[in-house]
Amino acid sequence: MAIPVIDMKNIDGADRDAIMAKIAKGCETPGFFQLINHGIDHGLLDRVKVVCAEQYKINREQQFKDSLPVRALNKAIAAEAEGNEVDKIQNMDWEDVFQVHEMCDTNSWPTEPKDFRETIEEFRSQIFALTEKLLEIISLNLGLEKGYVKEAFAGGDKPFFGTKVSHYPPCPRPDLIKGIRPHTDAGGLILLYQDDEVPGLQVLDNGRWIDVQPLRYSIVVNTGDQLEAVSNGKYKSAWHRILPTKNGNRLSVASFYNPSYKAVVSAAPELINLNIADDLSSYPKYLFADYMRVYSEQKYEEKEPRFQAMRKPTEQISY
Repeated sequence: MAIPVIDMKNIDGADRDAIMAKIAKGCETPGFFQLINHGIDHGLLDRVKVVCAEQYKINREQQFKDSLPVRALNKAIAAEAEGNEVDKIQNMDWEDVFQVHEMCDTNSWPTEPKDFRETIEEFRSQIFALTEKLLEIISLNLGLEKGYVKEAFAGGDKPFFGTKVSHYPPCPRPDLIKGIRPHTDAGGLILLYQDDEVPGLQVLDNGRWIDVQPLRYSIVVNTGDQLEAVSNGKYKSAWHRILPTKNGNRLSVASFYNPSYKAVVSAAPELINLNIADDLSSYPKYLFADYMRVYSEQKYEEKEPRFQAMRKPTEQISY
């Protein structure tokens, strides 16, 4: 099995309805799909790969070698070599992360490689535009005004847009640690430029883990918890994970289009059947900042209790 691959070439032409239907289906199940001919310059994507590889080598590699996951794995390997039984390492991931978002201090950008900041900012600009185009399509697919989801996430301000540059270096014992533990994403819509050579990303589909196949120049899209809430559950946030590998330093550049921390999130009224007493929204109304506080503590746990925690005591329901 493979996740859907959607060709965006004629999204503004004769194929628009068919492409929109494929996007709707991808959002419904499995909540992951890949885009090709999405409009992002291939030369820019090549440059992103180059500068991220250089940035890791110059600034991040030694930090990762000294990190807690590496030390924990080395300790486990040494204990096993002495004849001891060792358990799989819990509560940590085989991942190096560099974050980029509007609140980053100017001094947090690395000075080397020199074109890293320029390249990543250009990439973020193009990814942001593609994300907003997708959100307009998603809004229309839900039967809403095309700007509905964007406005809901802006919360009278602007959405939070962050980019996470991750590397998953070669792991000597992939059986003892996870690349990233299974989770759903807290935010709205996530666009991922992933390594086109080194695999590892998997999504849970109908109880089975399936590979998100590496595909050159594609952009992977997945739905987050907030899109699930706004759609009143029509689009479910997708469980996914990263498997570490022995060979290759896997690159992942994920951009998160999330609500403003000031945004009040709730199911769109048009998606709630107000004529039937029992058909009310399963999702409460809450401040996104409050949701993030719960998510930071429960990221790798079931998502339903996170939504439950957002309810007032008089609104508590059983899942």
